[in-house]
Amino acid sequence: MRQPVDLILGDPNPLMLQALSEIFERDRRFTLIATSKTAEGFLETCLRMPVAVGVIDWILPQLGAERLLAILRDRPNPPRLIVYASSADPEMPRRALAAGAAGFCTRSTPPEQLLDLVATVAAGRMVFPFLDVRDLKRDPRDSLTAREKAMMAALARGRTNTELASELGISINTVKFHLRNLYDKLGLRNRSQAIAFFYSSDAPPGG
Repeated sequence: MRQPVDLILGDPNPLMLQALSEIFERDRRFTLIATSKTAEGFLETCLRMPVAVGVIDWILPQLGAERLLAILRDRPNPPRLIVYASSADPEMPRRALAAGAAGFCTRSTPPEQLLDLVATVAAGRMVFPFLDVRDLKRDPRDSLTAREKAMMAALARGRTNTELASELGISINTVKFHLRNLYDKLGLRNRSQAIAFFYSSDAPPGG
């Protein structure tokens, strides 16, 4: 009989974390090593002890799954990670794969399918919805509208929401709406991350 697969889970919701823990603890194919409500805690555990597979929520705070994947990808013998999300947005599995994930599913995936998916990834395979791999190197800024690119550049110049509204001739509520869309498209959480993204890009949008 094969040894159980060592597993770590990451989800910010305590109820979801408990439910996942119970699902995997009932399956003899796995040994649940640890759980974490944050990406930092998840990372610390992975660096402290070898774990074969991890299952994480896409919005795992504070780093987020995308950044966590990138960090672990550069470590020796990283765990194979499966990402799940509440949205079926095709951009999420594409971004997860590009960041280094080994599998992707949605929160609506039945428990039996999730268990089999994790077992498949643990065996060395990758499990994703259909993706056009030609899009993996696409610049995420390409998804921004002209207005969102202009707002990104204005943010980098230190403009406040009030100043953005004045410059663009729109209301503050509309500014907030566009900023939320901008953050979602780029996988960012706030203004400071957007500014950092702008200046870390080779060709800043709207600059």
